[in-house]
Amino acid sequence: MAKDNFIFKRVEKKYLLTAREREALLEKIAPMLVPDKYGHSTISSLYLDTPDFRIIRASIEAKELGHAYKEKLRLRTYGTPTADSKTFLEIKKKYKGVVYKRRIAMTLAEAMDYINGGARLSDSQIMREIDYSMNFYSHPKPAAVVSYERDAFFVRDLPALRITFDSGVRYRNADLDLTHGSYGKTLLDDPFSLMEIKTDGAMPLWLSHALDELKIYPASFSKYGRAYIDIINEKRNKQ
Repeated sequence: MAKDNFIFKRVEKKYLLTAREREALLEKIAPMLVPDKYGHSTISSLYLDTPDFRIIRASIEAKELGHAYKEKLRLRTYGTPTADSKTFLEIKKKYKGVVYKRRIAMTLAEAMDYINGGARLSDSQIMREIDYSMNFYSHPKPAAVVSYERDAFFVRDLPALRITFDSGVRYRNADLDLTHGSYGKTLLDDPFSLMEIKTDGAMPLWLSHALDELKIYPASFSKYGRAYIDIINEKRNKQ
């Protein structure tokens, strides 16, 4: 398997934090954290969907009805890419609380050629799974760009446990060219950040205790889901 092609299987928990809660938590757990290879970065994801938003609607409905399965297709970039920049084409599935993610690296130009109907670049397992979903949804097209600032860490002596803090979450559903930067309409106000704890096993006790002491509890927040709701509300307001 190529170095930048991955299959993840893990549990992800999300928490909405105020600036004060984030500062207090980091004060408690900072000695256990190590910045990952990206450290602080600007991430932009181009979400793919059908003209009637079938993929994200199914995800939202699954949550509301208590169903076990949902998925997303997206192209992830770091910073403002050029045609030759490395990007990651991903399919993210969630089943019974466990996240399964397949990711394959390619240049932005290669990814956009594939998304726009070009041939798949390889015959790897990951590419076949992504290609199956693309065909299943009749080749979904770019629907929205979601961007944010991320500070990413892994836990010392537990590299499989990652903690990320996302702030300045924003989106746009026009001008979907990733080379045009990460601008967009705000989805999450600056005082708040979205923390995600990602692990392939149980959460360590020291982390559970820190969350309990600060009364920080899991929250539901889908970046693309929130963007979709905002898009629909704007359309309704214009009618």
